Amino acid sequence: MRKEYDFSQAKRGAVVPVPAGKTRITIRIDDDILEWFRARVNAAGGGNYQTLINQALRRVMEQETEPLETVVRRVVREELQRAPRRRQG
Repeated sequence: MRKEYDFSQAKRGAVVPVPAGKTRITIRIDDDILEWFRARVNAAGGGNYQTLINQALRRVMEQETEPLETVVRRVVREELQRAPRRRQG
């Protein structure tokens, strides 16, 4: 690297504006998760992995959460079906 650089003739590169309704953020995600999304984009022949991540997050956000009572009832039913049947009599 040089000790001094001459930027007197430099020009600023293009600045890509952030579309309305979007916010630029920096996040840290696990490498394997990022690679998974990039692989999906590559398999599809191109695109934007960030858009794919945004779509995945939106699907999770829009999922309706089951009430706790419904979850408990389902789990109890499943466990009762697995339990060995006792003979009455």
